Formats: sequence, C-alpha cells, structure tokens
Amino acid sequence: MEYRKLPHGTEQLSALGLGMGGIHVASPEEIEAVVAKAIGHGINFFDLCAGGGSVYAPFGRAIRGRREKVCFQLHFGAVYDEQGEYGWSRDLEQIRRTFDWEMGLLGTDYADFGFLHCVDEESDLEDLRKNGIIDFVLGLRERGTLHHLGFSSHTPAVANKLLDMGCFDLMMFSVNPAYDLEKGDEYGIGTTAERAALMRRCEAEGVGISVMKPFHGGRLLSEATSPFRRALTRNQCLRYCLDRPAVLSVVPGVRSLADLDELLTFPDATAEECDYSAIAAFTPQEAAGNCVYCNHCRPCPAGIDIGIVNKYYDLALAGDQMAAGHYDKLAVKASACLQCGHCDSRCPFGVRQQDKMRAIASYFEGK
Repeated sequence: MEYRKLPHGTEQLSALGLGMGGIHVASPEEIEAVVAKAIGHGINFFDLCAGGGSVYAPFGRAIRGRREKVCFQLHFGAVYDEQGEYGWSRDLEQIRRTFDWEMGLLGTDYADFGFLHCVDEESDLEDLRKNGIIDFVLGLRERGTLHHLGFSSHTPAVANKLLDMGCFDLMMFSVNPAYDLEKGDEYGIGTTAERAALMRRCEAEGVGISVMKPFHGGRLLSEATSPFRRALTRNQCLRYCLDRPAVLSVVPGVRSLADLDELLTFPDATAEECDYSAIAAFTPQEAAGNCVYCNHCRPCPAGIDIGIVNKYYDLALAGDQMAAGHYDKLAVKASACLQCGHCDSRCPFGVRQQDKMRAIASYFEGK
C-alpha cells in the first residue's frame, strides 16, 4: 500500500481509502468485516459520510483496539433521524447532537478530520458562518477533539473562498476523467482550467485532497454508460486520480466484501493495468497542454523526472518560495532535455514537453 503524508500534519494516509456512503445496505456484521479487512490490507483512511446511521456502531467495533492505526473524516452537516435515515442540516444544535452521537458509537474522543459538509454554493458558506458552525468546528480543533479541519465541495469557486480562510488541511473534491475533461454530470462543476487551477492551488498551499466519485458513479466502468463510449477499469480511474496535484487518497465507496475485494487489486496492479493513456483519444483541445505530473512519459532518455520538474515549475509560478530550491537540488534538470520527442509521443494530455523543458530551464536556470 502506498501512503502519502498530510502536508500540514504527521499523518500518513493510504492512497487507497474507503468511502462509507453506500455500505449501510450491508448487515452490521458485514460492515464490521469490511472495515476490519480493509485495515488488515493497509487501508487506514475512511470517509464517514455514511448513507445511513447503522454504519457507525460496527465501524466503532472494527477499530476498537487499533484506533491509532486509523484516520477518518466526519462531516458536520450530515445528520440522521431516529430511523437512521441520512439528511443534511445547517442547524448548529442538530449538528452538535449528531457529532456527539457519532463519537459515542465510534468509541473515540477525537476525530482526525472534521469536515464542513457539501459546501457547494456561496449561500452554504454564509449559512455555516451565520449559524456558528465554523466557530463550532474551530473550537473543537482548539480543544483537540478534531485534529484537522476540512471541507467537501463540488464547486471550484466556492472551494477557493474556503481556502481563502486559511484554516483547512484537507479538501474532499470530486475527481475523475469525465469531470476534469468536462464530460460529467451536474457534480462535475467548473471548466477544465478552473478545476486544474484549484488542485494546483491546493498543492502550492499544502492542502491535501481526498477524492470522491472516482468512477463517475460507476459510469466510467461501462462502455454503455461512459461519456467517452469507452470503459476504463477501476485501477485506471484510481491511478488517474492519484496522479492529480495535491491528491492524498481516493475514497471509493463499497457496499460489500465483494466490492472491497475488487478495490484491493489496486495496490498490486501493474503499471500497464493502471495505464490510462487511452484518454488521450478523447482529451479536448482546451485540456491539452496541461501536465498533471502523471509520468506516463517515462522513461526519459536523459533521466529527467519530467513530472516533478513540471510540478516545481507550477508551484513556483503559483508563488511557492521554496520551489526553486527544490528544483536546484534535482540531479537532472530541464536543461538536460535531448529534444528527442519521446515524452511528447506518450503524453495523454497532449503536452509538448520539449517546449516545456526549454521554458522551465530558462525560468530556473537562465538557459
């Protein structure tokens, strides 16, 4: 299992996480078994925006005695009625009661991440401020009941306003090829450029991203429902998400042990099994030229790590004062480019890396 460090923290999150949104359809025994098996296979990051209240007690039983091995995100705004039916609320007292109830069932005195739930419109953000919910979660973090704050959103413009507040360490965002290439649904909000800029901002400011909807609601997995009229595999979709800037973990949902077993093929999947370069065939012109550091262009005959060179360049342009220092420490810099065209021929996004290497060498090295 691959692990990625939270930039503003010490936590190491498993690149493959698990979403609890649909597992309420399983029995309590199977829910507990799924969580226990996931932990046994190295998954340590869970999204606890559950589709039903029946999830919390078996999850709590599964992590008992190994709480320190698990990180999870709780959503402030996801609430449940007496029958365990999911709903959402901006009422502070209802949110407070739900949080206390969740913590009791989970058997813990802290949550790793407290998330402002589903902040998709500016009116959502205003309600969170006006109703005291932001102050509430800030207070919980101050007391150590929450170790980190985050938010979930589908809307780049609103996400940027939340990032402006400077208090978040993790953002949950919908990422998949359909959304990023403007072939998604109503949740794939924002242009290709807006979404890429948001992820690059997170990278530059040290805000991690946990990914929801990596399979576009399952539609990418079937030729009949894929907007590209071509199916991708789960492993291709997962690798695509993990290659995006700032992404720490992808949290696909599961409903059963069988679903989990399908996901557990990912850590041992070969590079060929995860290769999503087929999307080059349907990358729109407006998305071309956007390096996402995926390193599908490897191996470079000159030994340049093309992905990391591009990343340091983008970070420098975004105002990261340390990016130039990181670039200077590279053993092989952009100026070593042979202009052979190997990278250009393999790029899924149509980036002319030969031109980029010249620009980057000029920027950092004056060459």
